[in-house]
Amino acid sequence: MGVQIVERWILARLRHHRFFSLAEVNDAIATLLVDLNERPFKKLPGCRRSAFAALDAPYLRPLPATSFVLAEWKRVRVNIDYHVEFEQHYYSVPHQLVRQEVELRITRSTLEVLAHGRRVASHPRHPRKGGYSTTDEHMPAAHRAHAGWSPAKMVTWATSIGAATGQLVERLLEEKQHPEQGYRACLGLMRLARSVGHVRMEAACERALAIGSHRYKSVASILKKGLDRQPIIAPAQAELSLPEHANVRGPTYYH
Repeated sequence: MGVQIVERWILARLRHHRFFSLAEVNDAIATLLVDLNERPFKKLPGCRRSAFAALDAPYLRPLPATSFVLAEWKRVRVNIDYHVEFEQHYYSVPHQLVRQEVELRITRSTLEVLAHGRRVASHPRHPRKGGYSTTDEHMPAAHRAHAGWSPAKMVTWATSIGAATGQLVERLLEEKQHPEQGYRACLGLMRLARSVGHVRMEAACERALAIGSHRYKSVASILKKGLDRQPIIAPAQAELSLPEHANVRGPTYYH
C-alpha cells in the first residue's frame, strides 16, 4: 500500500521531469514528501506526520554508538594447558576452566571466550599457526612465578650445568606439542638440579640422551636409581659372522 501511495503521489508527478544529477532527484522527492506526509487522512484525524509523531516517535532509540559486528560462534573444550585452539592458534583462558566446554565468539579482529554465558577472556585474533596468546592472570600461581622464562633462557640455564643438560632441554622443548608442556618439564629439571647438584644432573642427562629418552621422568628415574653414577657402556660393534652361502661373499672378496 505504501509503495502504491509513493508511486501515485510522488513518482507519477515527477514522470515528465528530467534530472541531471542524483541530488536534483532527491531534492524533488523531499519537496513532494512533505506534501504527502502532511496530506490529511480521509477517514482518520490528522495526517501521516502527526500519526508518526504520536505512535512511532516515542519508541525510537538512538542508533548504537558502534556498528554491528558479524561474529562466528564455536563450542570448544579447554585443553590441559588452559588454552583453547582456533585455526591452530592457542588462546589462554582462566586455568580453573581446564577440561570444561566454553563458547568462542570470533570476529575479524577479536576472539572472546564465554563460560556459562559470561565473558571470561578476550584476545586480539592472531593469524600465526602454532603460536600462543597467553594472559598472565589466566596462569596458575606456579606458572605465573616462572612466566619470565623463555625457551632461550631455559637452554642457557641448562647449558650452564653442562653440554648434555643443554642438549636434552633443547630436544625436550622441540619435541613437545605445546611449549607449556616443555616448560613444566624444564622447571622439574631445575628442581632436580637443586637437590642433586650439577654433576649428577649432567651425568643423568648424558645417560638419558644415550638411551634416546628426552623426558623429565627419565632423568628423575635415572637419578632415583643411581644410574647416573654408573658408566655408560656403548654396545659392542662386534662383526657379525655371515652364513655360508654361494651368494654371500664377505669383505675379503673385494680385497
